[in-house]
Amino acid sequence: MSIQRADVLEALKVVKLPSTDNNIVEGGAIQEVVISGDKISIVAKVNTPVLHVKKAVENGIEEALKAAFPSAIVNVTMQVEMAKPVIEEEVILPNIKNIVAVASGKGGVGKSTITANLAVQMAKMGFKVGLVDADIYGPSMPIMFDVEKERPLGKEVNGKQVMVPVENYGVKLLSIGFFTDPDQAVAWRGSMATKALKQIIFDADWGELDFLLIDLPPGTGDIHLTLVQSVPVTAAVVVSTPQIVALADARKGAGLFNMDAIKVPVLGFIENMAYFTPAELPENKYYIFGKDGTKKLAADMGLPVLAEIPLVQSIREAGDIGRPISLQENTPEAKAFYKMTQNVVEETIKRNKNLPPTEKVRMSETAGCTAN
Repeated sequence: MSIQRADVLEALKVVKLPSTDNNIVEGGAIQEVVISGDKISIVAKVNTPVLHVKKAVENGIEEALKAAFPSAIVNVTMQVEMAKPVIEEEVILPNIKNIVAVASGKGGVGKSTITANLAVQMAKMGFKVGLVDADIYGPSMPIMFDVEKERPLGKEVNGKQVMVPVENYGVKLLSIGFFTDPDQAVAWRGSMATKALKQIIFDADWGELDFLLIDLPPGTGDIHLTLVQSVPVTAAVVVSTPQIVALADARKGAGLFNMDAIKVPVLGFIENMAYFTPAELPENKYYIFGKDGTKKLAADMGLPVLAEIPLVQSIREAGDIGRPISLQENTPEAKAFYKMTQNVVEETIKRNKNLPPTEKVRMSETAGCTAN
């Protein structure tokens, strides 16, 4: 009596497909059955290269067929079909009109102070503003917005649990500082930090925003690359002091966004701590960190200087107590931040009028690249 294909498949139903409740026939593992006289050739497929899994299926096939057809010659060929990688869908933030990154090559130049006051001034102008504190290892926005003790609430949107940003002074805010002990260092590897950044951006109910500001950490590392790979950043601004060592790093900070693989437009430079004017000598300017350094760098790179913010004790004190100085009215410092914000908004409008929307950067494009 000849061996029938249907009988072979029936015999194989006793072999389980690893990590499932299906047998190898119902699970689609059997790719080919060839019967030639008393010879049975089977081609089976598994979705893992793990040797002991492949061997278990192979042995199971041989044993099942030998039991059903004792005189048959059984030949089993195993194939491996790796599961196709899940391609991350384009993550679109349709309710956010502009995503502006605030960067600095060097730490300690007051980038977070600039970002906080930029956000507050935008909100005072009537814009809907969100702020992501992306300085994972040194989050400071909860202090600057006087919300250290606040915690984002959760809500369900379209069947998914999301965070509700903390809001103060008309600005919606999320920071890793809300989720960590202020006395505990954030000792995370790059992959953990970048995952946290993505969660803060995407697992949040931002609502409709005119601007989402991203306060980046110093340098040009994982967080910066993750940002441009995750969202289409509208533009960037770079903060520096006039100091030579700060300007050298600011050039690199702008250079990162200008790279061919990234192509995020840089709106310009903001010079912080540009000069010091003592209260008793209001007409005097002392250029403690140097003079015109940012102007020279900006001219060299063909970019504007968006603001020159003076070194004033009250700016620092306002940030320390959680009330950015932009909340004040008609002070010279608040006026300086207002003019800065006007320039950022105007340059963003020009950028959107004259340039196409920024695209997300593909992962492979940034491998091994350097910013000049």
